Amino acid sequence: MNPAPLFALLALNACTSIVAAPTGPAALGQVTAVESLQVRPLALLEDSRCPASVQCIWAGQVRIRAEVTSRSGRELREMTLGTPISVSGGTLTLVDAQPPKLAPGTTDAGQYRFSFQFVR
Repeated sequence: MNPAPLFALLALNACTSIVAAPTGPAALGQVTAVESLQVRPLALLEDSRCPASVQCIWAGQVRIRAEVTSRSGRELREMTLGTPISVSGGTLTLVDAQPPKLAPGTTDAGQYRFSFQFVR
């Protein structure tokens, strides 16, 4: 029996990241579990996304302040939609912000829901 395929499989598994499925949406002030982390979105800092009905040069961004609790403690972090941050030996990403921006103007902060993903 040739051991090369077994070694190749073991090497491939050693390089694989563990990706958790995105969490269900969390409202401001609501705690959501993301793997071994707890994340509580605290404040919407910016929603400059381009409304669906408008043609924009820049797509804009969503930024929030969140409380992230891990085994090593609790910290406040700013998060930008789609940008991973280093936390507890992995990366935490704000992967979705709802509702989408449909028209110019503001959305009531209570309507927002945020989803996160953790990759170890």
